[in-house]
Amino acid sequence: MWQGPKGELEYLVNVMWPLTPFTADNGATMVWPGSHCGASGPAREEDAVAAAMDPGDVLVFLGSTLHAGGANRTGRPRRGLIVSYGLGWLKPFENQWLVYPPEIARTFDPELAALVGYAEHRPNLGNVEGQCPSALFAGPLPDHVAATDALRPDQAEALAAHVAEQRAAGDR
Repeated sequence: MWQGPKGELEYLVNVMWPLTPFTADNGATMVWPGSHCGASGPAREEDAVAAAMDPGDVLVFLGSTLHAGGANRTGRPRRGLIVSYGLGWLKPFENQWLVYPPEIARTFDPELAALVGYAEHRPNLGNVEGQCPSALFAGPLPDHVAATDALRPDQAEALAAHVAEQRAAGDR
């Protein structure tokens, strides 16, 4: 999320606890061992390891480690909790969300609202319940909202091509 020399400074540590079993079949988190040291080329899917875990286990990995959710082929949800611990100095100087609560910030020009924190850094840094903070301008979020990734157009296009390729391979 923050560009810097790989392997020299870590900005983030992630800790993930499964609330239900995580298996390769239900989409256990895929981790590319050693990816935090820098890659010599594009990541290969066959180099990923599924982090199979049971409730009570924990997965700890550096924020620079390449990781992704696996494919859930079971049709049943996989539930877990992830907490990311970032360096304290990455926090803003002033907590803008308390200075300008949504009922005030919704009156701002969109560029100003984004500047004071009501924008998500792609693909998903700074979200509120998995949504861009500007979603708060419409009023309180519902009790249950689906998390979304704010992909750039090129990322969305690459994802769509990958999904189409996977579907085509499944039809064979």
